[in-house]
Amino acid sequence: MKQKENGVILPYERFVRFGPENLTESELLAIILRTGTKDKSAVELADQVLSLARYPREGLLGLYDVTLEELMQIKGIGMVKAVKLKSLAELSMRISRASAKEGLCFLNSSAVAGYYMEKLRHRDTECVMLVCLDGKGQLIGEKKLSDGSVKMSLVSPREVFIEALHQRAVNIILVHNHPSGDPTPSYADREVTRSLFELGEKMDIPLLDHIIIGDNRYTSFKEMDWI
Repeated sequence: MKQKENGVILPYERFVRFGPENLTESELLAIILRTGTKDKSAVELADQVLSLARYPREGLLGLYDVTLEELMQIKGIGMVKAVKLKSLAELSMRISRASAKEGLCFLNSSAVAGYYMEKLRHRDTECVMLVCLDGKGQLIGEKKLSDGSVKMSLVSPREVFIEALHQRAVNIILVHNHPSGDPTPSYADREVTRSLFELGEKMDIPLLDHIIIGDNRYTSFKEMDWI
């Protein structure tokens, strides 16, 4: 790999000499892209890719919401590079969420809503998550119960508690999104929550909360004293 281009030290060489912490996001992304085009360097191509990032996320995390098709509209970004970029965005999101999880107490409804907000609020289909906690309110596992359904009533209490037992959960929380952006509970939301709460009391695995994610808004059954 070339070390210089027009007298300028290339990102790969800068990484080796100075360490990754001294590189910009464009330079780090240029290393992943490896090559630019006839008219643009890899760094310039990386700048163009990062410009697709959507508010409120910026930089690499902003690529999480950019589609393969949008990336491939950039000259010099084919399918292979687009897949690499989306993989990098997914890894960045997972690392970000893993960092956010450390020290987070899932007994706080606002904290739980914040943790799942960016993951769920942009979805155009409904996703239901089971959150399994230990006795100190720390996350020990999560399970996607349904994805794509618009009927909360399809969630099976049996599946919920089989997974809770498998995870050895002491407490559980239910989290799901409303694609409309309005987190107001439906009749089905209330009925499923009531059933899970009652069954959880009998099985000694309490349902601590049911949080509905909207567009930068949420509704907590616990905060509303509905459970």
